[in-house]
This record gives sequence, structure tokens and C-alpha cells, in this order.
Amino acid sequence: MADKTQSREERRKQQQHSKNKGKKKSKGLVKKTFLTLVVLGIVGMLAGVATFAFMVKDAPKLDEKLLKDPISSEVFDMDKETITEIGSVKRDYVDYEDIPKMVENAFIAVEDSRFYQHNGIDVIRLGGAVIANITDGFGSEGASTITQQVVKNSFLSHEKTISRKAQEAWLSFQLERKYTKQEIFEMYVNKIWMAAGGHGVATAAKVYYGKELDELTLAEAALLAGMPQSPANYNPFEYPEKAEKRRNIVLTLMNRHGFITKEELEEAKSVDVVSTLVKEEDRPTGDIPYDAFIGQVIKEIKKKYPDLNPFSDGLKIYTTLDRKAQDHVENLLAGNAGVQFPDNKFQAGITLLDTKTGEIRALGGGRNRKGDFGFNFATDSKRQPGSTIKPILDYGPAIEHLKWGTYHMLDDKPYKYSTGQPINNWDNKHMGPMTMRTALALSRNVPALQAMQAVGLEQSKTFANGIGIPLKEIHEAYSIGGLGGKHDKGVSSLEMAGAYSAFGNNGLYTEPYSVIEVELRDGTKLNLKPETKVAMQDYTAFMVTDMLKSVVQWGTGTRANVPGQHIAGKTGTTNYDKAVREKHNIPWGAVPDSWFVGYTPNYTAAVWTGYANPNKNYLIGTEQKISQDLFKNLIQQVSAGDTEDFTMPNSVEKVKIEKGTMPAKLASEFTPPDQVLNEYAVKGNIPTEVSEKFDKLEMPSELKAEFLEASNEISLSWQHEGGDGVQFEVYGALNDGNEQLLITTTEKSVSIPVEYVGFYSFKVVAIREEMKSDPATTTLEIADPTTEEDIGEGSEDGTETDTGSGETGSGESGSGDTGDNGSGDTGTGDDSTGDHGTTDDDGSTDDEDTDNN
Repeated sequence: MADKTQSREERRKQQQHSKNKGKKKSKGLVKKTFLTLVVLGIVGMLAGVATFAFMVKDAPKLDEKLLKDPISSEVFDMDKETITEIGSVKRDYVDYEDIPKMVENAFIAVEDSRFYQHNGIDVIRLGGAVIANITDGFGSEGASTITQQVVKNSFLSHEKTISRKAQEAWLSFQLERKYTKQEIFEMYVNKIWMAAGGHGVATAAKVYYGKELDELTLAEAALLAGMPQSPANYNPFEYPEKAEKRRNIVLTLMNRHGFITKEELEEAKSVDVVSTLVKEEDRPTGDIPYDAFIGQVIKEIKKKYPDLNPFSDGLKIYTTLDRKAQDHVENLLAGNAGVQFPDNKFQAGITLLDTKTGEIRALGGGRNRKGDFGFNFATDSKRQPGSTIKPILDYGPAIEHLKWGTYHMLDDKPYKYSTGQPINNWDNKHMGPMTMRTALALSRNVPALQAMQAVGLEQSKTFANGIGIPLKEIHEAYSIGGLGGKHDKGVSSLEMAGAYSAFGNNGLYTEPYSVIEVELRDGTKLNLKPETKVAMQDYTAFMVTDMLKSVVQWGTGTRANVPGQHIAGKTGTTNYDKAVREKHNIPWGAVPDSWFVGYTPNYTAAVWTGYANPNKNYLIGTEQKISQDLFKNLIQQVSAGDTEDFTMPNSVEKVKIEKGTMPAKLASEFTPPDQVLNEYAVKGNIPTEVSEKFDKLEMPSELKAEFLEASNEISLSWQHEGGDGVQFEVYGALNDGNEQLLITTTEKSVSIPVEYVGFYSFKVVAIREEMKSDPATTTLEIADPTTEEDIGEGSEDGTETDTGSGETGSGESGSGDTGDNGSGDTGTGDDSTGDHGTTDDDGSTDDEDTDNN
């Protein structure tokens, strides 16, 4: 028993031995794991160092000249010929000791608050950026110090790659070792691009404020310090509100970092930006050719590659510019190409595109422009489009989604918005039922609203967005160009040209662009061409185009027509709100904006005209036609000798419609030619009903005329198998007198008293509703019994009859062909207004429309 049983002490020792054995194994495992991690860390570190070394091995060497002098970029036209160099012409260099401390503090507060503490790389700032880039994607947040910005702007491309960042960090570290902080800051403030202010803060101080750097106020210094982040957007000449918001951010940061007091902050924030700027008439004139076009080039590059700086990165920029077209546009705006302007304040914005590619061939940024890259009336100005919006928001969507034909009938009648507010036409009149083509050609407002309501507002908005009209909301007033919503203040000439070019390009939309390709200093090429997309069906594009051709041929845009050219286009004017008109004493008939947007198969042009301040100046009389004159002049220049027409796609078929039918009906074999409309329909969607309006009833037969001497009457009788509802119109004439309607009857015989002797002619026409027969005719001669022995030779009863019939035509005039006896038929016919509307005495069509917002 004792041999088999262990004592308590023995068991305790045995358990302790087992525990010690387990601890030794555990400690061994931890030690191995630690050593493994150390080895992996060393290997990783060596790999990281090797990778870093590999990435920076091709980094450029520090070049003092490049550090201090920005490198200009070369701009080429569509033929790859050099236009100009940009970036190196305007700069006043300032030494560090001449930079006021207030100016330095403003830049450091907003760009790199720890500039004097780091060695070129701000690890604290970098940590936050790394986290953001991991969570939101590489390149989502920057952590560049002032030192890194100097390196980037001097030596490297602006692509957000790990390799480029590694090179940037390496060169920044080297820069900090070779130069003092003060020298690096001097490089920075002299190299930065300041939009119209050129390169460097000293140049900007003179351009924007007319001051030396040491004369700037706190508010002015803060504004300049805020500009380098986005010079074009914070240019105070063009965007004072944006500039002021950015300035206030800089002031807040200066206060946060202890550079200014709370009182100084509030005082500087209260300064009005515009009041401190150089007056417009004192601003420097520009010296960059085609600056309206090149300004758009710069915008596109900055939009697609925000880190690229065309003014200092030494780029090769290949553009779409047609130099001849651009020269002509600038001559037009200068008044040197045949179009005259009422005064020097009159403005215009012009965009010329290649219809098929969307390439911008020329831009007219305005008249009497000062400085480089100033406000561009072709790209920056947002004005209400008036009736030029109708193809985009009304008729285009209706064809696209409802498959309306160009003959679709709409009723121009007294009408209201869904809110109950009346909508008016430009002439305060109504023309009744009309085709969609006529409604668009004559720019009627009521049918336009009806079209939008039929297709639905959201469909209209989506259609517009798809061709580059960036609507954020939609209201019924938009149907006639009243873009007065909270977010939608208007459209630019560039946007309208892009939208219309899609109609001219079989429904394919390409966002208008001016830059084809950019080549970086290291040879890297960046393709900036936007993708072309299908924006609508080809039948929509073609039918809108064909209707817009009517605008130019006989509608409101005849003044823009170029003989021999196939042009589609639309006029548009806007109107003043009643309160605005009364407040500023603006006369009735004056308008703030006049547009013409049109295209050929090869070119699209959008022309806006008006004044910068429409409450002080307005367009009146023939001034409202200058937009058409500019369009015509430009198209004549660029399309000389071009006879290409738009091609009908297979999705469309021709159809003959009878004028005035509502809903539209096919013309019958009896429809007179002048009542037939040659229109277009989406294939498979033509009307199924044939009009019977002009179908002919059977002609009365056996028409006889007999003189009854006893009662001194003429008895007329005839036969007809027309059935119920048929009436008969009986016409008569004596000798060479006018034909008159004698009676309308349901009977097949009538008696006519005889008062005079002579030669009588009669005509009987069968009618039922709008249908008429050919006339049956006969004649009868009654001689004077005192001079003639025989009355009515040729028949025993003294009558002579001729039942031959002559054809009549029915139409708007109601006139017909003569019968066999040579007498003419007056008939009755439609009085309906012709489908092309009314015209002035000189034969020109009434024009123009206004929105009614």
C-alpha cells in the first residue's frame, strides 16, 4: 500500500517539475518568435531602404537655377505649331530680407505651420495624410511642406505616385541640408503662380493692389497667401467672394498659430475685398495671345491634373486651337469683321466647336478685355438661355422617350403652369393647333411647356444632364429658358455649344475640350481627351436637327441663314422680371440676353450677347439680332464652300401628314398638295389613321335644267346615291356674272324663278361634313320671246343642257378649276391659318420669344 501511494511531498515536487518544464518550453517559443520578428524587421527595413534607394536613384540633381526660376510651358495649336510660351514673363523677384514678417507669417500659417521645426518632411502632418490615404485611397490628402512644394515645382512631375513622393522626400531632405530655411522660403514665394498676378507674391501685390510688398495690409497679405492653393479660383478680380472666404481661413489660421490677435483677426475679416483692389481701368493689359482660349486650356489642365502648374512646370501643351478661326473671332469682337456694336460696353461670348469631335476651335471671351485670363464671357458667364433651351428640355426628350414625330400636334392656346400661373407667348397671342416643328420654328412658349409636361420634368433634366447642361433641379419655367432655381443660375456659351453639337453628331456627346495632350518634362504624355458617349437615339438627334433647320429657313432665325449651307439653329432671348423692369426703369421690349446657337455637320457655334450689368444696360430693337449676325459671319468664314448635309438614319422614315389634323393623320390620295406636310417619324411609329377630310363624295348625276314657261321657273333635278346626311349646294350664274350660292338643300330638285332672259349656268355639289364631291354642271339659255321665234334650240321643250362636270379643288383658298363650260368655281374652303404662322408686311416672320419666369 505504501509502495503504491505517493506522499504529498512527492506529488508536489512532481507537479513543480512539470510546471518548470512547461515554462522553459514557453520561454523558448517567445524567444524564437522575437528573434524571427527582429530578423523580419531587419529584412523589411533593408528591403525598404533598397526600394527607397531604387526609387530615388533617378531623382534629378538640385539645380539652383531651376530652384529660383520657373520653367515656362509651350502651347501648340491644332497643327502642332507653337502659339506661345506661358509662365516666365511676369515676375518681380523679392529677397528674403525684404519680405515683411506679416507676409511670411500669413504663408506659413496656411501652407506649413511647422516650417521652422521640420527638416523638409513633416512627420506629424505626414501621419495624418497616410491614414487618410489608406482609408480614402492614395493621393486623397496631401502633406507637402513648403520645402516639398519648392522641390515639386522645380524638378518633379505632379503625378501622385509612390516613386515621385519618394523622390520628393529625398530631394527635400537634400534641399534642407544645402539651403537655409530663409533661402527656401524665398524660393517658394518667388516661384508660386498667382493667376493674373503672375509669378511671386511681389508681382501679385502690384497687380492686385498697386502696392509694394511692404505696403500691404493684413487683409491683403492674407488674401495673397491663400491664393497658391488654387490661383484661378481665388483670383479676386474674377471671384471676389471665393477670395474673401479663402482670406478669412488664412486669417483664422494666423490667429490659431499666434501670429495675430483676435481683434486683428476680426478687423481684417471686416475689410471688403473689392474695395481694396486696383480699379478695372488701371489693371495691366495682357500680353499673351489668344488668352481667352489659353485660359480655358489652363482650366482644363488644372481640373484634370490639379498638381500640374502650366506656368512653371515646363510642359508641352497640345491644343485644339484653329488659329484662323480664333483670329476671325477676335476680329469680330473688335468690330473689324463686318458686325457693328451699339457701344463699347456691349458684350459677347462665342464658342466654336468641331461638331463631330467636340474640339474647341475658337473662343471669344468678350470685347475690350484687359489683362491676361480675365473674365471669359464664353466660359465663365452663366446667363439664362431663353428659347435655345427648348430642344434640350422639351422637344428632344419628347422625341427620345415618347417617339413623337416632327408632325406631332400641340395646341397654342391660353394655358397655365401646373401652379395655375398663366404662361404667355412672346407676342401675347395664340395661334391654335400646330405641329411640333412649327412650334419650335416660331418659338411658341405654350407648346414647349406642353411638351415638357408630357415627357415629365425628371426625364427632361436627365436628358439635359446627358449633353452637358448641369441642371441640379428642374421646374416648369425651365421649359422656356427661365433657369431661376436656387442652384441653376444659367448656362455658358461653351455648355450650349456642347449640347447642340450632340444633335449634330447623331446623338453622340463629347464634352468640349481644348487640350489634346500634355507632355511633362520627363517625356511622360498625358491624354486629356474626354470620352465620347451616346447621349440620345440617332432618331432624336436627326429630327431635332431637321426641325432646327426650319428655324433658320422660315422661322425666327432667318437672319442667321447662310445660303448654300445646311444649318440648324435656335434663337433665344430672355426677359426682365416686372419688378426689375420697374425698379430700373427698363422700357418694354428691352431684353437682357440674346442668343443664337446653331450648327452645320462640321461646326457648332454658340453666341451670347448682352451686357455685364443687365440692370444698367439692355438690348433693344435690332441689337437683339446681333447674335445672329455674329453666328452668320463666323460660319461663313469657317465653312466657306462646305455643302455637306445631315444624313437621315435608318431609324427614321419620311411620312406625309395632312395639315391641320389633330391628332395628326396621314394625308389621303385626295389631300391637295398644299395641304400635305412632309415630315419625319421614328420608324414603326407613324400615324395609322388616314384623313378623310378631302375624300370626295360621288358626283351628282343626270343633272337637268328645264324652263317652265307657265310658271316662269327653271326646274333643276339630279340623282345621287350618297345616303343619309348628304346635302347639295346649288350655284348659279347669269351670263358673265359672278357665281352665287342659290340654296343648300337635302332634296334632289329645286325650282328657280326666272327674272331675266339670257344664258344661265348651274353647278350642284354634294357635301357631307368636310367631304365634297366634284360638281355636276349644266347650262340653259332663255331667249326673249319677242325677238326669238324659237326658245332653247336643240330640244323640244326649249331647254339646252350640258351635264358635263368640271373638277374643283378644295383648300385654304377654296378656289377650284373651271368646268367644261368655262365657268369658275368659287367653292368654300378652310380659312385656317397656315402652319407657318404670320409674317410681317415685308415678308419676314415675326420674332422673337422670351421666357416668362
